[in-house]
Amino acid sequence: MGGHEGFSSATWFSHLCASARRFKSLAPPSSQTAVRSTSGDSLVRRLGLFDLLLLGVGASIGAGVFVVTGTVARDAGPGVTISFLLAGASCVLNALCYAELASRFPAVVGGAYMYSYSAFNEMTAFLVFVQLMLDYHIGAASISRSLASYAVALLELFPALKGSIPLWMGSGKDLLGGILSLNILAPILLALLTLVLCQGVRESSAVNSVMTATKVMIVLVVICAGAFDIDVANWSPFAPNGFKAVLTGATVVFFSYVGFDAVANSAEESKNPQRDLPIGIMGSLLVCISLYIGVCLVLTGMVPFSLLSEDAPLAEAFSSKGMKFVSILISIGAVAGLTTTLLVGLYVQSRLYLGLGRDGLLPSIFSRIHPTLHTPLHSQIWCGIVAGVLAGLFNVHSLSHILSVGTLTGYSVVAACLVALRLNDKKERESSNGWTSNWQEGVICLVIIACSGFGAGVFYRFSASIMFLLLSVGVAVIASGVLHYRQAYAQSLGSGFCCPGVPIVPCVCIFFNIFLFAQLHYEAWIRFVVVSVLATAFYALYGQYHADTSTLVYQRAPETESDSW
Repeated sequence: MGGHEGFSSATWFSHLCASARRFKSLAPPSSQTAVRSTSGDSLVRRLGLFDLLLLGVGASIGAGVFVVTGTVARDAGPGVTISFLLAGASCVLNALCYAELASRFPAVVGGAYMYSYSAFNEMTAFLVFVQLMLDYHIGAASISRSLASYAVALLELFPALKGSIPLWMGSGKDLLGGILSLNILAPILLALLTLVLCQGVRESSAVNSVMTATKVMIVLVVICAGAFDIDVANWSPFAPNGFKAVLTGATVVFFSYVGFDAVANSAEESKNPQRDLPIGIMGSLLVCISLYIGVCLVLTGMVPFSLLSEDAPLAEAFSSKGMKFVSILISIGAVAGLTTTLLVGLYVQSRLYLGLGRDGLLPSIFSRIHPTLHTPLHSQIWCGIVAGVLAGLFNVHSLSHILSVGTLTGYSVVAACLVALRLNDKKERESSNGWTSNWQEGVICLVIIACSGFGAGVFYRFSASIMFLLLSVGVAVIASGVLHYRQAYAQSLGSGFCCPGVPIVPCVCIFFNIFLFAQLHYEAWIRFVVVSVLATAFYALYGQYHADTSTLVYQRAPETESDSW
């Protein structure tokens, strides 16, 4: 009996390992489009280029432009402008990787999850999905709470309502000694936005377009109005606390740009995805960079950085100059910004669930498309319920320090996917040595770069000797050099956009993203490990048995004997 149990355990573990190594073999873009357009479970292609641009801007420009600028400027001074510029430059590199992959696989939903499923394996794709989804769920709950607070603040502009709105409608009422925090308005707002998204992509895109256009116009008004009250003396010294404060600020404001990946997740609803997705990703990011830099220059030029408010820096800066009407506009812009960020966030979540449901890694109910509305109704409602429960019962702002793990992980994996897929494009993968293939050697180099980035981030965070920091950077440079000189990279097959500088650009992305990962609170590291373990357990018990294997390959068949481990 014991021998039989040992054999069964070994068989189960072997099956798990084989299943985890499966990867998705995707058809060429033209074939994918044809299949989806004739199938009954497809979404409707209604998003044009302008819709995609507004989708990316709507996902990125939120409370960050109205709040984060002042918070970072308190430490970085006017150098916060450089912080936003550095973070924007890093995001441009990440966006280049996203743009090629979105153009390469333009007819399917899934984004980072789908790219890693094709480039690496099923287990990696599932872990990426779980980490991203936790970020999205907590982020949606947190944003809805902030939106409720701003909405109450707008209502209190009316004298009859000032001071009469209860806490459980705005910031939340603490219960059980602060363990729970009751809020009614946030779930109501989430329910309304979920209802809009359930109606169809045309309706939700129209709402996003109106709200995004509103907040962009308000930001432009703020920049133009504030430009006349700039005192250049406030820009000196430009970096009062040195460059380290500016670099630390870049790690904080990096997350003000996240959202361009929402464009990649709209692939199946884009009218001309192979052309429009790369333009939408890059265009929306460049618009956000321009707006952020303009706001930073105006804000730090109007008021000395040491006097900036951390809660509402823009509104108080204009109030101090006697421009109350601009302060009201800023409050309206904050509501519009949070609304679009929340709307696009919920939209992306449902499309990711749709992809997992189609692949069988989640129950099939998530893969169902409403025959009339052409939306993933069950996935959308589920996302609204999860975010509504979190927002209604918990003070999710206290969970903010475990956010961004999924985003940084996802961006790093996308960059690695680009390198891996370019290597797989080679028709002949000759062995580079006696025990590993070119592709496997490339993956090892990518892992070394990621570890070097984490090491450099830890050394920088704890102010270790500069020698350790230089050593980490040196190891990453050597690994990048090996990738560059020892590998041959084919042009992206079937892609309308090719990322320049492969593999150096993806390597820089991975290094900097993991460097930022190391700056997160240590609880975020714990969250990464715990969530990964739980996700692996779910996959072992459910996912490996229910995955749709019609488009999967169990392992990468070596071209020669020396290509196998």
